[in-house]
Formats: sequence, structure tokens, C-alpha cells
Amino acid sequence: MTKAKPKKFRLLNASQIRKNLERFRKEILRQHGSSEQLAFIGIRTRGLYLAKRLCEMMKKHGSKEIPVGEMDITLYRDDLNALLPGGTVDRTRIPFDITNKIIILFDDVLNTGRTVRAAVDHLIDLGRPRMIHLAVLIDRGGRELPIAANFVGKMINLPEHGKVRVRLKEVDKVDDVIVEA
Repeated sequence: MTKAKPKKFRLLNASQIRKNLERFRKEILRQHGSSEQLAFIGIRTRGLYLAKRLCEMMKKHGSKEIPVGEMDITLYRDDLNALLPGGTVDRTRIPFDITNKIIILFDDVLNTGRTVRAAVDHLIDLGRPRMIHLAVLIDRGGRELPIAANFVGKMINLPEHGKVRVRLKEVDKVDDVIVEA
């Protein structure tokens, strides 16, 4: 018996990614009133670019400059020993104090929740934010931890073997989201 070839399709194109970020901008401002206490932190790699893009959108619409940081959660993962048997890596760059800030944490795909748990642990080690919200472009289901995003671009339920690939022009030279189910 031959195994069926997985179906591959484009879930979002560049225009749809932009529209989702624009919706995030409106929802964040509606929820928080202004950008005064906001700070954006993107989880490496694509979360950082989503955070930077949203920051630019907010500036274009009259918001004050929102600080943007970059988080590497490698050292906070619960499978660290399997990933880095002999070395350490930490490319976290948050050039501002997070204490009492409303942090919007950005990631490209939310799946099990383990990456987000690691990111929150890392944030708490850096200071005490007033609030942490999560913004994800894709929520693919499959949670192993009780974590939910505050801002979601698109929800899709995929089997465990399914794959979501977010491609952003800053890294991949194209903006889209490809799903393999």
C-alpha cells in the first residue's frame, strides 16, 4: 500500500499577511488605547520581522516609536540538552527595560505552546512586565500546554504530522504561508 502524498497549499499570500498585521494594529490600539506603554518582542527568527513590520505600520498611523526587541529562546527550551549537547547560544537583544511595559510577544506559528512558555520564562528573568500578550500569524492547534494567543492571524487545525511554513521576504525572499497536510 502506498502512502498518500501530502496536500500542499498556500494559506496566506503577501496581501493577506499585511491585512492580518493591520488588524493586529487596530486590535492592539483598541485594547490598549495608545502605544505609550507598549513594547514588541519578536521570537527569532520570523517573529522578529512580524514585530518590526507592525511597529512600522503603527508609526505610519501616528503612534509613537515602539521599542522592538529580539528574543532567542534556545536556552529556555525544555529540550535544550538534545539541541545543544556542548554549546550555548543566546542572541536575545532587548535594548530597553521591560519593567511595567505591556509586552506584545510575536511568533510566526503557535503549535504546542512550548516555545511561548520558554519565551515567557525568559522575559520574567529579564524583568517584570505589566502584561504579556501573544500575537501569532498562524495558530495551528495541537497545544500541549494551556497557552492561547491574544492576536491570531489565521487558525487552522492540522494533524500532528502536518506542517506550516511561514515565509517572509526578510528571510525567504517571499511573503506567504504554505501548509502541508
